[in-house]
Amino acid sequence: MKKFVILISCTMLCCFACKTNSKKEKENEYKEEREVRDPVYIKDNSQKIPTTVEAIAQINGIQHWHKVKEIKFTYNIDQDSSHYERSWKWKPKNDMVTLTSEKDTITYYRTQLDSTTTKIDHKFINDKYWLLAPLHLVWDTKNFTSEHKVKAVAPISNTEMQKLTIVYNNDSGYTPGDAYDFYFKGDFIIKEWVFRKKNQSTPSITTSWEDYQSFNGLKIAKKHKQKEGNRTLYFTEIEVIME
Repeated sequence: MKKFVILISCTMLCCFACKTNSKKEKENEYKEEREVRDPVYIKDNSQKIPTTVEAIAQINGIQHWHKVKEIKFTYNIDQDSSHYERSWKWKPKNDMVTLTSEKDTITYYRTQLDSTTTKIDHKFINDKYWLLAPLHLVWDTKNFTSEHKVKAVAPISNTEMQKLTIVYNNDSGYTPGDAYDFYFKGDFIIKEWVFRKKNQSTPSITTSWEDYQSFNGLKIAKKHKQKEGNRTLYFTEIEVIME
């Protein structure tokens, strides 16, 4: 009788061990699958970033932004034989902006706009968005809806990437309702994007994101080549001054 009880106990222990091993195997399989499929899962120290937009913003240095005292940059466009540029200085702590162009130099506060400076501010917002779009994904997160696809075909390289689509609310900013498609791989660095005015199905502008450089922790793409036409948008004289 004792032998029978011991035999049953051994059998139950074996079954329990098998179930435990099976459970661990399934958990490992799930973990491996999540690492491959879930762009929010970061293997470094098992850190988990809540959203894809935060992952993109962090890889581009948003964690250093609170130390930025001033940022300077020149926005350039080359198309065929023509060239256009305008330079900006921005102090984000008090939102003071200075525009330097061929015609004039104007300084204003974004909290005190009038009819003249509002027109200038339209240009500043446009140029700043091209420069710091990855950070705007966190700054503007309450102003848009988003959709993330793990597999999509990038429009310029025709390679498989991940795709994040954001659509701004109809009451947000100077150009409400606009949409952007960001294309990136597992490193969360934007490689290409599509701008769709008023969330139209057809692209308004499609460009590359390239020539990345780090400025006091901020990773910035200095060049954007348009898919069609001989047009390149790029930044020069970038300077990030920290406190």
